[in-house]
Amino acid sequence: MDVDTVRTFVAAADAGQFQEAAAELAVTQQAVSKRIAALERNLGVRLFARTPRGAELTIDGQAFLPHARELLRVAERAVASVRPARRPLRVDVINSRGAQSGLLRGFHRAHPEIELDVVMLFEIEAAVAALRSGAIDASFRAVAAPGRPFPEDIESVRVLDEPLQLLTGPAHALAGARSVTVDRLAGHRIWMPGIVPGTEWAAYYDDLVAEFGLTIEATGPNFGSDALLDTIADTPALATFMGERTRLVWPAGHGLRRIPVTDPTPVYPHSLLWHRDNPHPALATLRAHLAATPSGHDAAVPWTPGWVIPR
Repeated sequence: MDVDTVRTFVAAADAGQFQEAAAELAVTQQAVSKRIAALERNLGVRLFARTPRGAELTIDGQAFLPHARELLRVAERAVASVRPARRPLRVDVINSRGAQSGLLRGFHRAHPEIELDVVMLFEIEAAVAALRSGAIDASFRAVAAPGRPFPEDIESVRVLDEPLQLLTGPAHALAGARSVTVDRLAGHRIWMPGIVPGTEWAAYYDDLVAEFGLTIEATGPNFGSDALLDTIADTPALATFMGERTRLVWPAGHGLRRIPVTDPTPVYPHSLLWHRDNPHPALATLRAHLAATPSGHDAAVPWTPGWVIPR
């Protein structure tokens, strides 16, 4: 299927008129008509119906449009895969409020000349597959899943050890503490509905529970961070964990407390992953920036599971 005819079809569908599509594509209206006619012959259906208002998609045209857009995206990725300097640096983060996004925002402030595409993939397997296919250039991930050998073609470097904090409401038994040791958390209900079995963060908290005898509950639907904060603020018996660098805003009336955890301090190990053959020139700049960014913490005794990606 000719990419130019598909591009012309999408332009005409978006514009609603062949004349406007021709102006956008810098071709004649006759060229647009010929390309659409060729595409219709190729597909064996009519894609447009002429009306007094212009050109409207037929039912077949409406069905074809989302696939046509995807065809153009695939073609763009195919070209970009061999011309990395001409496309943005694509970086995967787990969420927009966490420490990983903060590291990427710092990189953008330091290098505003580098265009960035930020994507959010869910599982580490999806991130590794995207790194291998060239769909993304780098991924911020916490750990290598236990029991699985890390792919040899994927490089990694530990870039940030983020201490965990306990988040409580104002009526919680530990709300007045300036810090809390891990052993004091035994017996307290820690609610984390965002934990998904099989993910690297679920593996991290499974080891944390096993090591220190904690009670972490992942029950109930995950309605997002706002609903979590509302529940923690209103429920004296519940607390939750969050990273020291997680950026959250809550109403002043919630009275939430962020309490450092100590002796030892559980630290969440963020690593940058990339494919060893990735040629994007900005990837080296990102790695150099992260290497120069302070990645330590003030914890005298940090803790991580034994199977995390080493520093």
